Amino acid sequence: MFPIRDHNPSEGTPYVTIGLIFVNVAMFLLTAPWGGGMDGLWEDLALYPVAVVNGSHLHGLVTHMFLHAGLMHLGGNMLFLWIFGDNLEDQMGHLGFLVFYLCCGLAAAGFQILANPAEGVPMVGASGAIAGVMGGYLLLFPKARVDVIAIIVILVKVFTIPAWVMLAVWFAVQLFSGYAMHGGEAGIAYWAHAGGFAAGLVLTGPVFLRRGGRAFWLRTSGKPPHLPLDYAPTRIPPVRR
Repeated sequence: MFPIRDHNPSEGTPYVTIGLIFVNVAMFLLTAPWGGGMDGLWEDLALYPVAVVNGSHLHGLVTHMFLHAGLMHLGGNMLFLWIFGDNLEDQMGHLGFLVFYLCCGLAAAGFQILANPAEGVPMVGASGAIAGVMGGYLLLFPKARVDVIAIIVILVKVFTIPAWVMLAVWFAVQLFSGYAMHGGEAGIAYWAHAGGFAAGLVLTGPVFLRRGGRAFWLRTSGKPPHLPLDYAPTRIPPVRR
């Protein structure tokens, strides 16, 4: 189940969201072997949990958020950021959203280090910080409509569901996978995702309360507080055996 868009693009221009996407893409191009070829920079800026535990390579706590291991890794993360980041930036303001994003990324890194402090494999990716964005989105806009693609063997279907369903399922998968795969096997930092998501929920709490808490949900019906867009049905061509 993979989100492709929500029905509530931001009212203003999400400069920080766009800027974060630009920086991530630029860093990927600089460090990809077929791009800038600065492999040494990638290795130096990655996060090494065992090094951080021993007081070394601390800059990786921040810089790892802007590195990616491949096009699919980068593309998936940036799509999630674009879908869920703009509405949160509307509510938090540009600077507030940037601080929130970085704090979620730091919290995600901290959770992954706690889960496996002896890990020497480099950790990269914006997914921990973006998980925090998803947690904040869940708190503020649980009933926003999100279009997702469901792939079941050879069947592909696009349908619309409330954001809370998609985000709750995603979070549950991270928790289950973190326990089942000891938090990081298969090259995915599940505890970073879960920790970032939880941090996003907590850090969005003050914004939610300033907006009136439950009264905010009642005023907005749990959706971003502006008119939604209705998209034409998405047609996916059938694929024969």
